[in-house]
Amino acid sequence: MSLFQSKLRDIQDRLHKKELSVTDLVDESYRRIGEVEDRVQAFLTLNEEGARRRAAELDGRLGDGEAKGLLFGLPAGIKDNIVTRGLRTTCASKFLDNFKPVHHATVMDKLDAAQSITIGKLNMDEFAMGGSNENSAYHVTRNPWNLEHVPGGSSGGSAAAVAAGEVFFALGSDTGGSIRQPAAYCGVVGLKPTYGLVSRFGLVAFASSLDQIGPVTRSVEDAAYVLQAIAGHDPLDSTSANVDIPDYLSALTGDVRGLRIAVPKEYFGEGIDSAVKDAVLTALKALESQGAVWEEVSMPHNEYAVATYYLLASSEASSNLARFDGVRYGVRSSEAESLLDVFVKSRSEGFGDEVKRRIMLGTYALSSGYYDAYYLKAQKVRTLIKRDFDEVFEKFDLVLGPTAPTPAFKLGAQVDDPLTMYLNDIFSIPVNLAGVPAISVPCGTNAEGLPIGLQLIGRAFDESTVLRAAHAFEQATDHHKQRPNL
Repeated sequence: MSLFQSKLRDIQDRLHKKELSVTDLVDESYRRIGEVEDRVQAFLTLNEEGARRRAAELDGRLGDGEAKGLLFGLPAGIKDNIVTRGLRTTCASKFLDNFKPVHHATVMDKLDAAQSITIGKLNMDEFAMGGSNENSAYHVTRNPWNLEHVPGGSSGGSAAAVAAGEVFFALGSDTGGSIRQPAAYCGVVGLKPTYGLVSRFGLVAFASSLDQIGPVTRSVEDAAYVLQAIAGHDPLDSTSANVDIPDYLSALTGDVRGLRIAVPKEYFGEGIDSAVKDAVLTALKALESQGAVWEEVSMPHNEYAVATYYLLASSEASSNLARFDGVRYGVRSSEAESLLDVFVKSRSEGFGDEVKRRIMLGTYALSSGYYDAYYLKAQKVRTLIKRDFDEVFEKFDLVLGPTAPTPAFKLGAQVDDPLTMYLNDIFSIPVNLAGVPAISVPCGTNAEGLPIGLQLIGRAFDESTVLRAAHAFEQATDHHKQRPNL
């Protein structure tokens, strides 16, 4: 059994008692990677030399009496759109194949301060655009529960690495469900924090008003530990919220008595898999048996969320990706004969099909004569979607529903059908549009043994309640204890 199936606090306790060394943890991580990576393919770049050097440094601090970081000695995987000083960061795109950042993202500085160890950079859909990890320019990551199925996306590498026991935790980014959906598919915990709670400085931008970094872990408690380490105001990020950071671990009381849960009827209509529906409703009954109360509500603008999201996200992507021109950094076409050729050919050769599709959609939506009809109207609908959440949270503490409408689908099943692929995010996208926090926790499996995720959504900056309810459900069930048979 991998050491990474233990809880964070158990590993920390063994480290402080010197029953384990940090080098032991790093050895276990690379041993497990050597054992399963040829099948799972979660990583793009490994940091073995740097990780072992860091482990030796931290081992020298064991027993010295100094306070240890919150994530002391724990091996972590980092999604490859979070910049890491001196360690290749590609965003799973050929455009950035040779890019080695000269600075850290703020979350990386925070992980260093918490004394974790970066094992490597994880695969993803190119520039975080996709829901299956099949859009990586390098290779396809596979679901550890069934290697013929997708791990989800765009943070599929992060979820697969944690599920496979290759790292203790991972960081991902969530623009429309890209942490929560792969967490659901891979049977792990994925937390999307409130927009602005975790710094985006050093996250390669996809859609700046939607992107948010968050943890992927094996348990809710571990997610609380990681969030505690990475949350906080950052003057380098103009969208970072200057709010007090509570003690998230103290929220894990296991008590949900009197907690008011809203269950939108729109989350259980046409298109939801019967196994998913049954598992989520069973999870609701489990919370009810612990003292929570619930009521069916309506969130009428949910049906417009997917169309709204893809207009807004693609528009922001069109703007953000304009910087990739073959001039300043990244790969430059060797076939260019003029400055215009440099732009056109570098972008044509560097970007994959899905990225090009979204750039074209976004550029069209922002163009003269179409801005009011598409982008501006989408912003107005976004306001209505946020208002739905505001009205529900006047009476309720949480919104409950499925993370995704189905379990993980087979590799290749939707790769030629982008519209169907987009609909997989129908329950996760509204959360990003509203900027509120949400978590996905395992709540069962279907007949094929594929995991199903329960989504709990909270008020802005009320991660404590989200974590409390998720932890209480987790402690009352055994779903999080199930592991893929790799």
